[in-house]
Amino acid sequence: QVQLVESGGGLVQVGGSLRLSCATSGLSFSSYGLGWFRRAPGKEREFVAAISWTGGSLYYSDSVKGRFTISRDNAKNTVFLQMNSLRPEDTAVYYCAATALRATVAQSAAAKYDYWGQGTQVTVSS
Repeated sequence: QVQLVESGGGLVQVGGSLRLSCATSGLSFSSYGLGWFRRAPGKEREFVAAISWTGGSLYYSDSVKGRFTISRDNAKNTVFLQMNSLRPEDTAVYYCAATALRATVAQSAAAKYDYWGQGTQVTVSS
């Protein structure tokens, strides 16, 4: 059974930082591309960041580029999202996802992802 479990969310002030983790089990982690998505209150789910299965391709949404960093640790079967310079508009539930598509380019389309976590809340207060 595949499981993705996010952690690291919480309440932070504007300009602060958080590091999200997504621990996976039940899949061949090193063969999967990984992504982070988020859903803000009253809004559609949106892409945040992705990393290819090789780790050689990274992709960010324009809204987080330069502030967020995605990384993976194949030894720990975990993907991370380092979030710096947080803004109120970053407030959302953050989800990690895994895709079996072994593309050389990191994937931004939610439809390409096979497995999803339950999400972790990030709240940025002003």
